[in-house]
Amino acid sequence: MKHGRDQNETDSAAVVDRDYVIALEKGLAIIEAFGRLRASATLTEISEMTGNTKASVRRSLHTLCRLGYALQTGRQFQLAPRALRLGSAFVLSDDLTRLAQPILEMAAETTRESASMAVLDMQDVVFVARATHRRSLSVGLSAGARLPAYASATGRVLLAGQPKDWTLFILNRMNRPMLTAKTKTQIADVLGQIELAKQQGYAICDQELELGLRSIAVPISDRQGRVVAAMSLSVATSRMDIAKIIEKLLPELERAKQKLTVLI
Repeated sequence: MKHGRDQNETDSAAVVDRDYVIALEKGLAIIEAFGRLRASATLTEISEMTGNTKASVRRSLHTLCRLGYALQTGRQFQLAPRALRLGSAFVLSDDLTRLAQPILEMAAETTRESASMAVLDMQDVVFVARATHRRSLSVGLSAGARLPAYASATGRVLLAGQPKDWTLFILNRMNRPMLTAKTKTQIADVLGQIELAKQQGYAICDQELELGLRSIAVPISDRQGRVVAAMSLSVATSRMDIAKIIEKLLPELERAKQKLTVLI
């Protein structure tokens, strides 16, 4: 009887293995590698970054080039503009992003600051929607940009919505460099900020990502109460201190949050 159960489990695993396309996994890993390298790269560099053999990387790059998602110049490879379709496909097909965009634009216009929405992707937050005002401080962020979760206001409210054991696991496995002199890098300090975000319902990042920049974020929950995104406003330190951010920007974020929550 035990042998029969083991055989069924083996058969199930085999079915899963047959459905899993390793070549697709390798191709996506290569696309992500360009984002981490932030430059064109040789076959050897991509192989080292992904941990795949040069032979498999060569085949994947050849396919990406044939399909128009990558370009080759001599020994250097880089992503082609067509790769932008992958990111835009998410933005165009994701209901939350589509619903949030006009709300972010209204918040940016009202506050005259940059408004964003981000989701958690393991140890990073990924911005999926953004609106800026002419006066707002531009920090080079756009849809698809990533920030480390441990040091960002959006990351802390998103981590506050996760099980504590999982959050601790993620913090332990990620690099936590000092991005500025104000960056909190010790796990105890970061956990303290995450717990504070959970208690307060918002998080503030005071120049931990970039000197001269402060941000405030609130969590966005779905109808089941799960935290699925974070909405934030960013401001130059020369325009607002923390007390003014809480007084002026937090109410606007809460209003934007309520508008979005009704729709999702």
